[in-house]
Amino acid sequence: MHTDTRDRRPHAAELKFLVSPDEGDAIRTWARAHLTADPHGSGPHADQYTTTTLYTDTPDQDVYRRQGSYGRSKYRVRRYGSSDVVFLERKLRTQSLLSKRRSIIPIDALARLADTASADAPWIGEWFTGRLAARGLSPVCQVTYCRTARVTQTPYGLARLTVDDGLAARPISQWGYEAPLYEPALVGQQIVELKYIVAMPAVFKRLVETFSLEPMTVSKYRFSVAALGVV
Repeated sequence: MHTDTRDRRPHAAELKFLVSPDEGDAIRTWARAHLTADPHGSGPHADQYTTTTLYTDTPDQDVYRRQGSYGRSKYRVRRYGSSDVVFLERKLRTQSLLSKRRSIIPIDALARLADTASADAPWIGEWFTGRLAARGLSPVCQVTYCRTARVTQTPYGLARLTVDDGLAARPISQWGYEAPLYEPALVGQQIVELKYIVAMPAVFKRLVETFSLEPMTVSKYRFSVAALGVV
């Protein structure tokens, strides 16, 4: 496993939709008939996993308010299931480019993120702590949800469909995964995402037409902050 990866995708698209639980169930059934299971999934259909993410923001909530460059990038720490490793992530989006950088660290090393001025030997998370310090970011909430993921191969690379439900959040102020005392962040709705490069695959077009899906701006972080009442 690579401990540090960078992914630059010109002309990458992410379409998001809000659907009812019944629509979400129907889309899962449809996707399982037309797409391949995500290689990292588990469960009876080998396509599900739980994601728990620590999101960061400034004291003035510049990320939430999408102020300047804060509206184009997110710095977060992501954990899959009960894994003993986590991913330090920067996601940057412009009109024509989606860029991601990820580094894997043991979950026990999370405390090092708080020490941005450490004189210890260089470590793989140094780039992440440097950016947190430069941008005035600190952990503000822990967000969790259950994801169903299916994929298909296209001439431009892998395309991915996800359905997320059970979005919930809790406030945090330190680096670490806290006990699950969550507030529901999206009641009665689920989030469908389509991710692809250059051109929408024909199978995604059929999905959109079949379920009359309308794309919209959706942010799990913004839903979570609003639900926690910390805006």
